[in-house]
Amino acid sequence: MAGEAPLPSVARAPPGGGPGPGAGPGRAEGTEGLFVVLGAGLAAASHPLLYVKLLVQVGHEPLPPIVGRNVLGRKVLYLPGFFTYARHIVKVDGKRGLFRGLTPRLISSTLSTITRGSVKKAFPLDDMEHVSNKDDVKTSLRKVVKETSHEMMMQCVSRVVSHPLHVISMRCMVQFVGREVKYSGVFSAIGRIFKEEGILGFFVGLVPHILGDVIFLWCCNLLAHFINTYAVDDNFSQASVIRSYTKFVMGIAMSMLTYPFLLVGDLMAVNNCGLRAGLPPYAPAFTSWIHCWRYLSSQCFPPQGQLFRGSSLLFRRAPMQAACFPID
Repeated sequence: MAGEAPLPSVARAPPGGGPGPGAGPGRAEGTEGLFVVLGAGLAAASHPLLYVKLLVQVGHEPLPPIVGRNVLGRKVLYLPGFFTYARHIVKVDGKRGLFRGLTPRLISSTLSTITRGSVKKAFPLDDMEHVSNKDDVKTSLRKVVKETSHEMMMQCVSRVVSHPLHVISMRCMVQFVGREVKYSGVFSAIGRIFKEEGILGFFVGLVPHILGDVIFLWCCNLLAHFINTYAVDDNFSQASVIRSYTKFVMGIAMSMLTYPFLLVGDLMAVNNCGLRAGLPPYAPAFTSWIHCWRYLSSQCFPPQGQLFRGSSLLFRRAPMQAACFPID
């Protein structure tokens, strides 16, 4: 999905990066088409979740916090979770309102999938036989580095190609905050951004997204490799099963650690673009993504260290400035 860190792939391509023995061009194209359809379906199904997350990321809290209790039984203030927030959107815009900005997101997802497939065909990765023995650590590490470099190239190219539509999708969604209609269609949005911001306007927020992708891929793959090599014994009967899940678990952990890059990239995509969600009091006009990062991580003034704002949509504790009021 556009705007999210890529999960590590478990299935590897056949030798030469092709579709496998006996598979002709028609079958390869059919497989690529299937991935496009599946990607678009997943993007459509998850769109309400991404929509609510983006509104939380920009700091839009239309509903008051409620009193709840933590695991210790103490009273705390909780902000509305995903389902409560989604019901609010439906109340304001109807059920179709949950899919605001879906069209450019589907185009972005399709472009990303097609680009990854094209890069994979243009630069196929030579297959290397499986190595897991500690005696072959150098060979194994070389394989991981080669595969990760190839994956990083595909991800970076697809991110650059799909990012302009990602920016449009983000801006269409945050119009909910100020009830604007500035970005009403894909082609009109392209013309407006080009007229007001030039070519660079299509790539705001790209750098933190790419940095997050690169850090995610290298940390995830290298950590999984070292865990599989040094922590999992080949003599263990379930070693192959454990190794198959290691990268998946590392992917979840690293997606949480690299979340600030996703947040900063999304905020930069909507910042100072003429929409209420990108202007004070929601956020100042950032001069760069580093300025945005420092603003969110600052502990001296609101938002009091909110680099993980929107990472959780179920149990959201109210900020300290809200929680300081008596709740008894």
